[in-house]
Amino acid sequence: MSLADLVRVGAARVAEHAPIGPLTTYRVGGAARVLVTLDTPEDLAELAPLWQDCGLPLLMVGNGSNLLVADGEHDVVAVRLGVGFSQLSWRDEAHEVLVTAGAALDLPVAARRLASAGVVGFEWAVGVPGTFGGAVAMNAGGHGSDMAASVSSVRLWRNGLTSLDARDLRFGYRESALVAGDVVVEVTCRLRHGDAGAATAKIREIVAWRRANQPGGANAGSVFRNPPGDSAGRLIDAVGAKGLRHGSARVSEKHANFIQVDEGGRASDVYALTREVSERVLAATGVALALEHRLVGFEVAR
Repeated sequence: MSLADLVRVGAARVAEHAPIGPLTTYRVGGAARVLVTLDTPEDLAELAPLWQDCGLPLLMVGNGSNLLVADGEHDVVAVRLGVGFSQLSWRDEAHEVLVTAGAALDLPVAARRLASAGVVGFEWAVGVPGTFGGAVAMNAGGHGSDMAASVSSVRLWRNGLTSLDARDLRFGYRESALVAGDVVVEVTCRLRHGDAGAATAKIREIVAWRRANQPGGANAGSVFRNPPGDSAGRLIDAVGAKGLRHGSARVSEKHANFIQVDEGGRASDVYALTREVSERVLAATGVALALEHRLVGFEVAR
């Protein structure tokens, strides 16, 4: 099978030379050789074997809230999951609530729906602008919790549909055992019943805190992982890099671990700024900051 077969069989589901940078929350960057949009499990079953055989790396693109794509075109098969993968349901099991979410469902949407129904323990996720699939892959977290705290199992495509339980996922700080080529389709979490009013109030509190302490505009959330026992934002601020600019990108004045990019800016400016910030922190403190973003088309800094 070849790329031509994927394009032919995929028809309207496959776009060639497709911009994917604008699909990220930075809203800058280049294109993929092909972009595949899957709306049903049947689409996945039909097209996954074709892209696996065409020889190009797979890039999953959810909300693009943790993704920086270099300018230009990249020889990758980018895949997006559509509305057929955004279901949310739950049922009681013993003293817990078993929640099943499609991989394309936005975490904030699920957090609000669950809180209003009195299903608690997921309120923290209202502040994470990603999908369940991406959140599991990187063990997304915030406000004192993360995906590892509740994920029970994941259904994914890996040379066919299979399931992994929480132990198989080997969650760590902003990482899991999922690898390039894995396509998460469904996530199951174990939560509990609680007070809907209190959960909804917590949602409002988290949203208010984020508005007060984190910038809006075109950004991709935390740029660097927090080093053990410290804060990346504190270190960046301490070396005087808050407000630092490189071309169309600048370190946020509101939160030093965020980079904002101007409308019509360049991904190369964002990347260059991440390198300059990390070099300043390393030189001044001896701490090597680890990038939290996924990079496409850039050399990975060592």
